[in-house]
Amino acid sequence: MRLSRLWLRDFRCYDELDATFGEGCTVITGANGQGKTSLLEAVAWVAGGRSFRGVPDAALVAAGHDEAIVRAEIVDDERTTLTEAALRAVGRNRVLVNKQPVTRRRDMLEHLRVTVFSPDDLAVVKSGPARRRDYLDELLEAGAPRLASVRTDFERVLRQRNALLRGGVRDAEARTTLLVLDDRLATTGGELVRGRLQLAERLSPEIARAYESLAGSTPGLGMRYEAEWCEGALDPARLDDVDRLLRGALETQRRRELDRGMTLVGPHRDDWRLLLHGLDARSHASQGEQRTLALALRLAGHRLVAATIERDPVLLLDDVFSELDADRSAALVAHLPTTQTLLTTAGIVPPGIEAERQLRVHAGKVVA
Repeated sequence: MRLSRLWLRDFRCYDELDATFGEGCTVITGANGQGKTSLLEAVAWVAGGRSFRGVPDAALVAAGHDEAIVRAEIVDDERTTLTEAALRAVGRNRVLVNKQPVTRRRDMLEHLRVTVFSPDDLAVVKSGPARRRDYLDELLEAGAPRLASVRTDFERVLRQRNALLRGGVRDAEARTTLLVLDDRLATTGGELVRGRLQLAERLSPEIARAYESLAGSTPGLGMRYEAEWCEGALDPARLDDVDRLLRGALETQRRRELDRGMTLVGPHRDDWRLLLHGLDARSHASQGEQRTLALALRLAGHRLVAATIERDPVLLLDDVFSELDADRSAALVAHLPTTQTLLTTAGIVPPGIEAERQLRVHAGKVVA
């Protein structure tokens, strides 16, 4: 699985781009703010239908334009796939795969998988639970695209339920609607939680191996999935209980949710806590340990997805080496998978990286 060609029009700072990529490592150089990350962002959008920087699609459209065009040619064994997307500043996007309309993100996930390393990965360790939930959910979608629909369905039910609670549940019709939404939330939320728990169990040894390969040891490394609605940590042994626990918590919290006008029960409030030395890595690990853990999360995720789909995702390394000391940089290079790689840097290429191609970006143009 690899990206062979990328076309852009009016995407971020790019008026026009037509770039080809080899099977090995393409190094993309240039000063900060010239469009290196935007190029990787376009590749990641083709793979997952959203920006890895967490911005809405409208922000990807160049200022003063109505839409941005992203086209990509993807090669998988002997099969070539053409993905074309018109990202709209206002309104719905239009996506074609081999000239056929696509309306679901899961149908894009089948054709290209990517693993993104960036300085922002540190936020998975240091920030609040939302970033860790996103990390798990994105890996779920990459390994099993059907779960993209589960996540979308849950988020839709959550929006509908919150709107109902905000408006007030004042009559019999509203109460009946709330019960229907409760059932849908427990069903979709339960499936999402079970997927997360199973993924976390498979990830744990991979993260430990990746951390040890980068740091030489695993200092009390652990993970714990926590959900307020089940009064403590969940583990895979309780998979069959998830729907029942969710439904029970919705009933228990009914009065409080009506008073607050929002949904207080569900996977949108869970946390996957990361531990070092038996303590919360978010608050007790050193900066170096946090960076190593962030790298281990990405390496482990890449390896797990590769094993699941039986082919390597494309690696997107966005200026990741600029934040690493020499030892961690060398360790990461030594343990990177040998797969197609797009690497951006504003400085020198790290020792050990063998570039098959090199592109220089300036002001939204590839100039070399």
